[in-house]
Amino acid sequence: MHAPVTTRFTALRPCLRLWQATALVAGLVGLSGLSGCGYTDSRAAHRAQMTMIGMNSTDVQSCVGIPDKTKKISDTVQIFEYSRTLNIPSTNDSTLIPLQSVVNLTETTLGGAGKTCIADIRFENDRVTQVHYSGDDDEMMGTDGVCSIVTRGCVRQPLASMRHVKKGVFGPVSAFHSPRLEPQPATPPTPDTPAPASAK
Repeated sequence: MHAPVTTRFTALRPCLRLWQATALVAGLVGLSGLSGCGYTDSRAAHRAQMTMIGMNSTDVQSCVGIPDKTKKISDTVQIFEYSRTLNIPSTNDSTLIPLQSVVNLTETTLGGAGKTCIADIRFENDRVTQVHYSGDDDEMMGTDGVCSIVTRGCVRQPLASMRHVKKGVFGPVSAFHSPRLEPQPATPPTPDTPAPASAK
């Protein structure tokens, strides 16, 4: 004789709880891994915004590379622009755990699916005064994380012309916002050339 449905369901309840707990732990581990990478990348990108101040253009090109674009603003000011795209391999869904679906749902809900960074480095008198990031550059945790691919060569192997910035969790670098810019001295305006006097 068959056992009642309620009896069979009660017997399966511990198995269901174990499966649910396993799925929850797997999901949390996966998400913490994804968010941890974003946190580290964001801190590296923001750290570069502080350590690169004062570098000359030759040192910047040696650790970041040849710029994609350059713009001369004046005789003393120029901008190097770097554009990089992050290559993110997609994960395949398995029959047991739909990992790519979970990643897509998480990115849709929490944001942070950025893949492109545009880094503009400003030089005054051949010294870096500002590093700015733009583009779709946020990862799941933190801001500007994708931009670490632009400046990671400088951060991983610092040059002598770079500033020292304290490392560690309690350092001045945040994963959630760019560092505060130090006030720059005002660039003196270029004197206008007087118009020639008209002959009488």
